[in-house]
Amino acid sequence: MDALRGFALLGILVVNAGSFASTYFGLGVADPAFSRPVDHAVRWFISLVFETKFYLLFSLLFGYSFALQMDSAQRSGSAFVPRFLRRLAGLLLLGVAHAWLLFSGDILVTYALLGWLLLALCKLRPGTAVVMAVALLALVSAGWGLLAWLMSLAPPMDWPLAEIHAKAQPAAQAYRSGAIEAIAQRGRDMADGVWFVLVFVQGPCALAMFLLGLAAHRSGYLATIALQPARLRRWVLCCLPVGGLGAWVYATAQNSTIRQPDHVSAATLALDLATAPFLTFSYVAALLWALQSGAAGRRLGAWLEPAGRMALSNYLLQSLVGALVFTAYGLALVGRVSPLAVLLGCIALYATQLALGRRWMALHAYGPAEWLLRAFTLLRRPAWRRAAPPAE
Repeated sequence: MDALRGFALLGILVVNAGSFASTYFGLGVADPAFSRPVDHAVRWFISLVFETKFYLLFSLLFGYSFALQMDSAQRSGSAFVPRFLRRLAGLLLLGVAHAWLLFSGDILVTYALLGWLLLALCKLRPGTAVVMAVALLALVSAGWGLLAWLMSLAPPMDWPLAEIHAKAQPAAQAYRSGAIEAIAQRGRDMADGVWFVLVFVQGPCALAMFLLGLAAHRSGYLATIALQPARLRRWVLCCLPVGGLGAWVYATAQNSTIRQPDHVSAATLALDLATAPFLTFSYVAALLWALQSGAAGRRLGAWLEPAGRMALSNYLLQSLVGALVFTAYGLALVGRVSPLAVLLGCIALYATQLALGRRWMALHAYGPAEWLLRAFTLLRRPAWRRAAPPAE
C-alpha cells in the first residue's frame, strides 16, 4: 500500500503542476503562449496517462486504509469512531489552509467530508459496497452523458475566445502580483469552478473508490491477488484496453487545437469517467506485479514505500513548491513555463521527494504532516524519531 501511495504521488504532482503553471488549465483552450506541436503533445500525454486516474488511486487507498484502521481498533479494543472523527477534523483544517494558502484544487477537504459518509457506510458487506460503488460511477458518467445529449439538442453557442482570455489573463496577473492577491485569486477560482468539479466529478468518484477500497480489504481480495502475478497480469490485460481507449478519446478531444463544442467536451468527460477506473486498476495491478519482479522489484519498492508512508507531507510539499515557483510567493512564473519544462520539473521534484523520503523515514516514525495529524487524532505527542533496533 505504501508503494502504491508513493507511485500515486507522481500522477498527482504532474496534474496539479499543470494547474499551477497555467491559468488556462481546465478552460478547454490551450495557453496561447505555448502553442507549438511539442506543447500540444505534452498536454495530450498528460491527459492520456495522468488526468482523472491518480486521485482515484489515492481514493482507493484511503478506503483500504480506513478498513485497516477500523479492524486494528477492533482488535485492540480501542474506540475507533471518536479517533477517526478527530482525524477527519484535522484533515479538514489542513485542507482549508492548503486550499486558501497554496492550491485551490485541494482534495483534503473533499476527503474529510466524504469520510463522514464512509463512516456511515462502514458496516456494508463487501459485495454491497462494490455494487454501490459501481452504481455511483455509472450514475456520474450517465449524468454527464445525458447532459451532453441535452446540450447537443440546444442551439450551438459560441463562447468567444476573448471571454476565455479575459478570465485567464487577469488570474495570471493576480497570481504574479503579490501574496494577498494570490490568496484572493484562489478564492475566486474556488468560487468560479473548483467547487463544481469537486461536487459533480471528483467527489462522487472518490466516494466510489473509497467503497471499493473498503471492499478490497474486507473481502481480502486485494491482499490475495497481490501475491499472484498471473492474476495481476490478467487484470492489466483486461483493464488496460478499456481504460486506454477512454483515455485516448478524452485526451484527444480535450487537447484539440480548436475548442470543442460543449456537448462534445461533456460526452468525452462522460466516457472518461466511465473508463478511468479501469486504467487506475491496470496501474495498480502492473505496479503490484512489478514489485514482485525479483531484485528490481525490491529496489523499486524500497524507493516508493518511504515516500508513500509520508504521502500527506509530500502532497503538501508539492503544493508549496508549486506556489513558490508559479505565484508571487516566489518566482511568479505562472504562464511563463512551457508544458515540457513543467513536466521535467515534476520528474525532478518527484525524484527529490523519493530520495528525501528514504532519508527521512530512516530516522523518523512519521512524516511531518503525518506526525501533526496523528497528534491531533490521538490527543497526545507521538514519537518523532524512529526507535533504535534492539542490540543483539
